Amino acid sequence: MTRFTAQLTTQLDRLGAHGVRRGRRDRPPTLVAVAHGSRDPEALSTVTALLDRVRALRPGLPVHLGHIELNQPLLSDTLAALRGEVVLVPLLLSRGYHIKQDIPDAVAAAPHLTARIAAPLGPDPLLAEALDARLAEAAYAWPMEAGRQTPAPHRAGVVLAAAGSRDPDAAADTARTAALLGARLGGVPVLPGYASGSGPTVPEAVRALAALGRDRIAVASYFTAPGRFATQCANAAPGVAAAPLGAHPAVARLVLRRYEQALASAPLPHPAATVGV
Repeated sequence: MTRFTAQLTTQLDRLGAHGVRRGRRDRPPTLVAVAHGSRDPEALSTVTALLDRVRALRPGLPVHLGHIELNQPLLSDTLAALRGEVVLVPLLLSRGYHIKQDIPDAVAAAPHLTARIAAPLGPDPLLAEALDARLAEAAYAWPMEAGRQTPAPHRAGVVLAAAGSRDPDAAADTARTAALLGARLGGVPVLPGYASGSGPTVPEAVRALAALGRDRIAVASYFTAPGRFATQCANAAPGVAAAPLGAHPAVARLVLRRYEQALASAPLPHPAATVGV
């Protein structure tokens, strides 16, 4: 090989390597949506529809799904199959054990990845928008004054039905969402009610609203997808029970918002001990 040929080969190799690196940089980090998982067959189809909306909003963004438990693919399997940079976006609505322990543990077990973990979806005004829409779809309307067609919002009340947690941060996040929904509904009282944990149950929240003179009470389903807890809470509703958040467009926009917010933070070190939120 002549000196000229060797120099040319070296220059082409460098250009090729630069092109590969540039291509990798141009490829956006993979969004890994982290769902809880459920034995309800509607849960997986609902989450899949939500991620289809996310893909439609951001064509070209790689979007994958991983479950903490109960459904395939499991988060550990999804992360094992990926390479490069990833942003895990929990499809969870508050801080708690899954956010603080399970998801960081999964990242720590995947040291081949450069990972960031986004904040949970809640609280956020976009969730209040979706909850409001689900109540409207369930035909929840203002009660009327007796004998008149005049709205009587002072008779209305809403229970924000959530899964529940013993973590006080989770309760604080749910209370914040209740306040956001109440403000969006024009000051209608919205009280959290839980399927588990240490907070008030849905029936207890219903009774608390009734004690305030609210006799037109609806249950807003603060769940990403259908499941055992969502069904349990809906069955406890005295009247209207809205559907879970599901694939509402506002939720899809929020998933991308959390993705972009996480990109502004530094990648997690390994092992990942804390969540960068």
